[in-house]
Amino acid sequence: MTDHQFEPPHTDGLCAFEERCERRNSTVRLIDATMPELAHCLTLFRHVQAVTGGPVARIDQAGSYAVPSLRGEAFAVRPGSIALRIDGDCDGVASAVVVRDEGTGTVALHLFDADGRTAHQGRLLSEADRLLVGLARPVGAGTPAPGPSAPSGTADWENGDQLAQFDAVLVDGGVARRRGFDRYRGEHRTIDAGVVPEVLDHVCSAGLPIGVAVFAPAAMQACSGLVHVTDQTIGGQVFAAVAESAVEIEMTRVRACHLVRSTAAHGPTSAIELDDEDGRCVAVLTQFGIVGERVHAQWEHLAASLPGA
Repeated sequence: MTDHQFEPPHTDGLCAFEERCERRNSTVRLIDATMPELAHCLTLFRHVQAVTGGPVARIDQAGSYAVPSLRGEAFAVRPGSIALRIDGDCDGVASAVVVRDEGTGTVALHLFDADGRTAHQGRLLSEADRLLVGLARPVGAGTPAPGPSAPSGTADWENGDQLAQFDAVLVDGGVARRRGFDRYRGEHRTIDAGVVPEVLDHVCSAGLPIGVAVFAPAAMQACSGLVHVTDQTIGGQVFAAVAESAVEIEMTRVRACHLVRSTAAHGPTSAIELDDEDGRCVAVLTQFGIVGERVHAQWEHLAASLPGA
């Protein structure tokens, strides 16, 4: 799923939401993107193919949504559930639409940030879910714009825990954080991005579970568990099946890689952060939550062995 600018079906003002567009052969319905209405909508669906990412990294998982969390709230990755975290501020996820293709019958939900960039998309896989989409609350006339999200403490990433680092990335891709990273009081260093495929191969063969988070504008989707299989193409694309998710990274478009340690459930925990050419963090490999001391120790030993750039 590549980033693209979202525009109404036409710019001539003749194509209205809730009405069929003959030229596009689809129906587009604007729904409420504010919380908790958006969470109620997402958790209605039982069979969804959820995708978050862009041209550098992408995560794809089929299943049902856990209740999505807002920046600043608690966060957990649970087996079998799609874990989504969004920036609900006025500059974050600003709109949501449901698109029904009249030709194929497919229905997909799209979330967009304030600039019209794709934050997340979920394709509804069952007819029951496609019928349930009618229960999603529409945006009526005079609906206020999304208000501020829960207090996030994004300015506290300098002294913050692992979740504070993720939330700083949600705001602007982590650009401001990276520019000021010399102020970060935790351990951090630049590492060779070329080791990422080797890390995935190693944890796969060793049976070491990991967590992966992939970022898009104003959204993060994460998974956690064993790596079942990995693959790498000649062109530099890396694929990994992690728990119930498929993760894809275009290594030729990764411009920098950092190892960052921040406080998590078992104490200081390392995260491998991948940046694109604009300095935005697009993916993170780490450990989420309580994984056990043995797993944590093995991950930290692996992280300590990674060579610098």
